[in-house]
Amino acid sequence: MQGKREGYARRMKNHGFLKKFYPDEWLDSAYHINFASWYEKGYRGVTFDIDNTLVPHGAPADRRAIDLFRRLHEMGFRTCLISNNRKSRVAPFAADVESDYLCMANKPSVKGYCRACEIIQVPTDKTIFIGDQLFTDVWGARRAGMYCILVNPIDPKEEIQIVLKRFLEKPVLKAYARDRGTNGGQKNC
Repeated sequence: MQGKREGYARRMKNHGFLKKFYPDEWLDSAYHINFASWYEKGYRGVTFDIDNTLVPHGAPADRRAIDLFRRLHEMGFRTCLISNNRKSRVAPFAADVESDYLCMANKPSVKGYCRACEIIQVPTDKTIFIGDQLFTDVWGARRAGMYCILVNPIDPKEEIQIVLKRFLEKPVLKAYARDRGTNGGQKNC
């Protein structure tokens, strides 16, 4: 089995198609980003996935999320939540953090990301997207022209369809870490 995995990794190493799924950055948490430096660079919009990016799946906005959005707004950022969830999940969270939102966004469709930027009136090339999934969050944001930051999921307990996606993400993240000479968003022990 080990030999098969190594052979697969060697084949994948030479395939550039994985790069379309690479984030611009891979960090441990949305709460560890230096947003002031992004504002200084001219970015004016910050968009987020909700579940497992800002809070555990299905959880309401907590004090940490509320404080983050307050700081972002005080800096001058416009914010928008981009979620594939229904309004009943997204709207209360958005109200708590005082952010615009787009529910049923159909990520990774580019249309949702572009619509979110229209809502906050910031062009995609001046907007950052932060999410925890490669094949929905990162791929869609990259194709929309947004700067994309992948963060580690907050909670390891996930629905089965997400667990399957995480399994498929592993070779891409391994290739990303190798290509960038980093361990990405992995925690240093």
